[in-house]
Amino acid sequence: MATFKEIVTKAVIGKGKKQFTDNLSLQVTNNPNTILGCWVINHNFNGTFSNGTVTINGSYDINIWYSYDNDTKTEVLKDTKNYTETINIQGVNTDTENEEVIIRSLNGPSCSKAEIDGNNINCTIDKTLGIELVGDTKVRINTLDEVDDWEEIMDSDATIDEKIDEEVNEDYLDNPTE
Repeated sequence: MATFKEIVTKAVIGKGKKQFTDNLSLQVTNNPNTILGCWVINHNFNGTFSNGTVTINGSYDINIWYSYDNDTKTEVLKDTKNYTETINIQGVNTDTENEEVIIRSLNGPSCSKAEIDGNNINCTIDKTLGIELVGDTKVRINTLDEVDDWEEIMDSDATIDEKIDEEVNEDYLDNPTE
């Protein structure tokens, strides 16, 4: 008959990844002619868990390099984007407490599209975040009630002790040739 033991431990109790898209419209002071580059830096984020959902608060800086005045001058538009994302984690007990939320940037924010629209630059920023929820859980292991066939080990055996006493020459150091 099998019995079970329970081990209480911390483990990943919920895990997932999700892609997010931000569509931004940034106004520029000069009438842009050409977008020369767009890059995203300084991505920071953290997450909290409450009532079965993870809320991620983060920010990143977007830099758009563009030309104006008939492509004779350039300028870099700099802006900081703050965001809040909410994700439902499937299969997690919502009344548990003290979970640790681990957020990873699987694909950091990057500009996938940038277009000029008058004095605005419309851009699409894509990012993929991985979410792990760590909390207390129980692991059940199967134990057997059967007795193992262990041999008993004795501290000493009288017959072995007698044989050693017979074979040892106590005068060996005084008379080593015997």
